[in-house]
Amino acid sequence: MQTFTEVQKFAAIATEKHLTVSAAESCTGGLIGSALTALPGASAFFLGSAVTYSNESKEKILGVPRGILFAYGAVSKQTAACMSKAVLELYGSDLAVAVTGIAGPAGGSFEKPVGLVYISVTDGTKTVTKKFIFNGNRSEVRVQTVFSAMRMLNELAESL
Repeated sequence: MQTFTEVQKFAAIATEKHLTVSAAESCTGGLIGSALTALPGASAFFLGSAVTYSNESKEKILGVPRGILFAYGAVSKQTAACMSKAVLELYGSDLAVAVTGIAGPAGGSFEKPVGLVYISVTDGTKTVTKKFIFNGNRSEVRVQTVFSAMRMLNELAESL
């Protein structure tokens, strides 16, 4: 329910300011796009979402440099920032959001535990990337990621 409120808020801001948005999703697997398109009239502001779950797709579709993926990993601040900038360019949107993380239940490590997510938003000039560690099962981590991504997107949109 909270996520839907954040989506409604974004829709109102985007409509008022004539902004468009695109998304690059890894651990959410399309949930951001799904949340945005749950609203009637989303085509006025939502251009599309690239689900780039594998490193190969991050590299081939978004152009995330192999060196970034090798040096920092798919779940990193650097990769998230590259993803947001790339999807902004890919879709030609005014704003973009990108998420990459470890939703679990496996795949975590001491350095990168289950629940670790990086979210990046950009308008092409300003890029904000934040680290989150969410608790809960796989579904809960993904839902919390979408909520936080929408909240960050709203903060960026409001600042314009």
